[in-house]
Amino acid sequence: MGMMTSAEPPLDEKAIIAAAEKALSDIAEVRQEVSKVIFGQERVVENTLLAILSGGHALLVGVPGLAKTKLVSTLGSVLGLEANRIQFTPDLMPSDILGTEVMDQDETGRRSFRFIKGPVFAQLLMADEINRASPRTQSALLQSMQEYHVTIAGQHYDLPSPFHVLATQNPLEQEGTYPLPEAQLDRFLLQVDVGYPELSAERQILLETTGVTEAKPSSVIDAARLVDIQKLIRQMPVSETVVDAILALVRSARPGHGNAGTDKNVAWGPGPRAGQALMLCARARALYEGRLAPSLDDVMALAEPVLEHRMALTFAARAEGMTVRDVILDLVKQARG
Repeated sequence: MGMMTSAEPPLDEKAIIAAAEKALSDIAEVRQEVSKVIFGQERVVENTLLAILSGGHALLVGVPGLAKTKLVSTLGSVLGLEANRIQFTPDLMPSDILGTEVMDQDETGRRSFRFIKGPVFAQLLMADEINRASPRTQSALLQSMQEYHVTIAGQHYDLPSPFHVLATQNPLEQEGTYPLPEAQLDRFLLQVDVGYPELSAERQILLETTGVTEAKPSSVIDAARLVDIQKLIRQMPVSETVVDAILALVRSARPGHGNAGTDKNVAWGPGPRAGQALMLCARARALYEGRLAPSLDDVMALAEPVLEHRMALTFAARAEGMTVRDVILDLVKQARG
């Protein structure tokens, strides 16, 4: 992932400001359109959109019925992306995701293999209840998420651009689920915790979704425009103060790096991908909130969604009823001084 440097020559400052202002208004329109269909849940919508604007994948964690699937299909419509959905089940095979080779026979009787693309060939892939599929199937998705291509019978097939996976996971411990391996969790830019709606939002849900007609979202931007905004986000300048805060926060979450609370409670901490995620998402959050440069507040607000799935507590800490979230809140408090 590029940090301050970019493969493309940096635009001059005026051009960057003009491009950022255009992006601000596009993102504001996207927010407006999503809010017609998804009521309340502002933080969930924000974090999911930040993952996409930053060019990454997001893991939505929440009990069933909280509009996670609806949010993903709404984002597909509003961002003008081709979307596919896969319902993960224990008997799902890698070929059900990636696609299969079939044998064709032409008029002369000559036989050849032809590849039929699976649902992973989409710009926005909804992976529903991802922890229900077997590790073998999860690893097939992992290559797609990391390398943006799939390999079938030795042949490489590139995935569409942009390519985003929004996966959902039910946090209730249930039979027949396979916890996601740490390496796969790390591939998700953000973990978005989806809670129950506020009272006013739930009232609106009752009134708006049980009538004859329901609001339908319309497209605000298209895939090409989304890619432009993603490139712009990578070109936004980040101050030395913000970079230092990102490094300090990520390193304080690792045992053996001088933080007493972390040493006592954390079994393993976040790797460098956490810093990359904070760097990208802080820029995206600034634009999302209508600003042209990321601040320390952006870093602190993103600490939880970036770090939560990238660290684990010791057995003793879990036995005391601590959660990873408690540890992160503590680190943020210390960082704010």
